[in-house]
Amino acid sequence: MAGQNIERREALRVIALASAAAGFPGFRQWAFACDHIMSGATTKVPQNIPYKPLFFSEQHYRLVARLAEMIIPSDEHPGATEAGVPEFIDFMVANRVPVSPTREIRSTQDAIEEGNEAQSRFLAGLNWLNARAVSECRQEFLGCTPDQQNTLLEELAYKAKFKPTTEEGRVFFSFFRDYTVVGYYTSKIGLETLDYPGLRTMWPSMPACAHPDDPAHARLSNASGEGIHKAI
Repeated sequence: MAGQNIERREALRVIALASAAAGFPGFRQWAFACDHIMSGATTKVPQNIPYKPLFFSEQHYRLVARLAEMIIPSDEHPGATEAGVPEFIDFMVANRVPVSPTREIRSTQDAIEEGNEAQSRFLAGLNWLNARAVSECRQEFLGCTPDQQNTLLEELAYKAKFKPTTEEGRVFFSFFRDYTVVGYYTSKIGLETLDYPGLRTMWPSMPACAHPDDPAHARLSNASGEGIHKAI
């Protein structure tokens, strides 16, 4: 599934989006969040702590991870999994941060409302995909063979394979791909694949994590989403 090619103008847009959010806590892979190094510290918090989803159920999170990896697979470059894209998607959705808003964001409340809508769209879309897989393959998406999974997504990704009954899924796939692309190309790995010049000056000065005692971000509050939106 194609996904790694990105226009330079689009790359600058997603980099700008991430730069604006540089002050809020993130997760270990994201170039514009934190790497769990406190200023003056000589050691890192261990990175082998399993990520616990903040918003998605474990089953939905596994599906998110599989879709992201299919969109940007590992080849000569690391893919979505290595770049932490599933974590990025879960984190942004949990904190109601819109990546592809449907309207102009003029206030914190606008952003939160868009974030609420994004949460609903993700759940509806993932459920639609599972229902489609059951209809076509008699089992949910993750239970399908890789070839079956590719066929299901190709019907949503490629115009030549569109079907009248998949319009809802095509809208969701485009929406999901936006989050995947933004997550990938605002990670350190993604920026390196672009050979982005700013990486050499921006990466060394990225802010340290504000909560090194909670490297898995299990205690990160996402009840209202207001904190993260105020940081943007």
